[in-house]
Amino acid sequence: MIRGRGLEKRYGQKRVLRGIDVAVPVGGFALVTGSNGSGKTTLLRMIAGLAVPTRGDLVVGAERARVGYLAHEPLVYRELTAVENLELFGRLYRVPERRERIGMLLERFGLWEARNERVSTYSRGMTQRLALCRAFLHEPDLLVLDEPYSALDEDGAALLDRELDGLAGATTFVVATHDPERLESIATQRLALT
Repeated sequence: MIRGRGLEKRYGQKRVLRGIDVAVPVGGFALVTGSNGSGKTTLLRMIAGLAVPTRGDLVVGAERARVGYLAHEPLVYRELTAVENLELFGRLYRVPERRERIGMLLERFGLWEARNERVSTYSRGMTQRLALCRAFLHEPDLLVLDEPYSALDEDGAALLDRELDGLAGATTFVVATHDPERLESIATQRLALT
């Protein structure tokens, strides 16, 4: 699904990534670890198609419409409700039977009762759950998740564990986290950035 060789990324004089090789097979689960500033987010943005390497070759075997991306920012509209957000993204991704899919995700992620409230009234944890619904909505072939456990309480984290475990092997994952122990049992490989 993903093959990168000699990946480098510079922003002006600042080098963020240096000579990174990555290979993730279809259905693989790559766990990306490293300290703050090691380039995890930059690598994930390149894999998601939101940044291009300064040097090196990167091939991703999923078209952009088949990638689910969760960033540090939730990338949802705060003035809209959860339903309105997911309806918008569902139309953009041409999700079949989207109303049923939206209802199922909101129920599964514990947001059904708050589905018609504006996101601006949500806690950070609720907003993160909605961002996860957005990333999972179109049943992508490749999920690129940057710190998906951020702001989740223990119930939310356990729910995400179950979702990832249920999709392991069928969906390709690249996940950056400061809590790698949580995912080591389902990860097929680990990429440590320094």
